[in-house]
Amino acid sequence: MATQEAFLVDTLVSDIETLVNCESPSSDLDAVARSADVTAALGERLLGVAPERIVLEGRTHLRWRFGTPRVLLLGHHDTVWPSGSLQSHPFEVRDGILRGPGCFDMKTGVVMAFHAAAAMQDRDGICILITGDEELGSPSSQALIEDVARDCAAVFVLEAAADGGALKVARKGVSLYRVVITGRAAHAGLEPHRGVNASVEAAHLILAISGLGDSDAGTTVTPTLLRAGSTTNTVPADAEFAVDVRVQTRAEQDRVDQAIRALTTTVPGAEVRIDGGFNRRPMERTASAELFARASAIAARRGLTPFDGVSVGGASDGNFTAGLGVPTLDGLGAVGGGAHADDEHVIVAMIPERTALLEGLLIEVLTGERE
Repeated sequence: MATQEAFLVDTLVSDIETLVNCESPSSDLDAVARSADVTAALGERLLGVAPERIVLEGRTHLRWRFGTPRVLLLGHHDTVWPSGSLQSHPFEVRDGILRGPGCFDMKTGVVMAFHAAAAMQDRDGICILITGDEELGSPSSQALIEDVARDCAAVFVLEAAADGGALKVARKGVSLYRVVITGRAAHAGLEPHRGVNASVEAAHLILAISGLGDSDAGTTVTPTLLRAGSTTNTVPADAEFAVDVRVQTRAEQDRVDQAIRALTTTVPGAEVRIDGGFNRRPMERTASAELFARASAIAARRGLTPFDGVSVGGASDGNFTAGLGVPTLDGLGAVGGGAHADDEHVIVAMIPERTALLEGLLIEVLTGERE
């Protein structure tokens, strides 16, 4: 068993610097490929073996498997930061705070996963999956994640911690819809009565859909991007808008989905089509309860800083694994703040603490015994 002190701050920070200094915006396939090269080399140095390189839809994902996977360490090496961000946000460590694009979300977590696994005397049963498209919603990696996780006993997601270092024990589910309205064009001045106004129908539907939210249940239903019509003097023949749905439970996600699909038109002659649906199932507290209890006990035995477990609105790849019914604990990565923002940062002193916590979780799940 490694101790917190065994995870040397200088080594961890140096490895984080290596990853942060290789920019990896999700939309740039070449940049993501370069980042995969750097991440693979770091992982190989620490783990002693090269990863499988899995390229899907041009995006590079990395997987290390030690025997039959029983525990999945899940992270991503892509970021939201565009190339050139290092010019205005260079990597630095000052007064115990580490900064740099992607340091918090989530290159520190990737380094922690490597070091925790490397500390294990027996790595049999560990799988590490570092994807390259999480910030886009994991379009190419979702099936890969689910395939690896399906037979695991636990998934540990190395996304950054919540405020105050809290672990993420629940995440809202996400549904995304595109509502398409078809009407009929007509001259707005000469004969508007001959038209079927898609904009007016869109207005009715937007009001109906926005009323599906339930604040008591934690459900938000938000119409977002809207487009309609072609010219200012033409009755709009078409319109469409997007809808973002966030829910805490499957029951709410199903309720909203059924309600949206049951919508009918108000304007005579208008037609409506609903595209989209579930993007991520919610990660409910039942998915994380047992693992969070273990994490809390490990922290107490090792003298680590106590932490809470919180529910957050944002989704992660942990939603996919929890949606399969696999026990999942999220937010095990960096402690800090400012994800996607100018003040993105990591508290350096917490990096070895959380790496030690992750190593303790690996020991317990893989051996079935309390460390």
